[in-house]
Amino acid sequence: MLDGRQARLTQAALETLAVVAYRQPVSRSRVSAVRGVNCDGVMRTLLQRGLVAEAGAEPETGAILYRTTNYFLERMGLRGLDELPELAPFLPEAEAVEPDSLEGVPSFDPDADDSVGQPDEKTTEV
Repeated sequence: MLDGRQARLTQAALETLAVVAYRQPVSRSRVSAVRGVNCDGVMRTLLQRGLVAEAGAEPETGAILYRTTNYFLERMGLRGLDELPELAPFLPEAEAVEPDSLEGVPSFDPDADDSVGQPDEKTTEV
């Protein structure tokens, strides 16, 4: 993506990508609830970079669901999702994450761009 250049992902982007990879298909609100912060900007960047894609809508709420892409698998050196390492016990079960748990999640600031690494922020090349 980015005209053939390599791009780096921030820690926030890597965490968001991990939640999507292990919980897919998953809505943005569930990803935000698991991470404890609003992830709208990061999700937008992951979509633009082709690492995640829309995967339909949640039947009850109509929320858009997201999944990882074949490009994600290729960049991570995986042949399939079954090659992901076993999930660490730190992520809550999907049923334990309630939509009301988003009350403390900050709202999205369109002027803030937490999707691209800042010079002092740890980044990983993807």
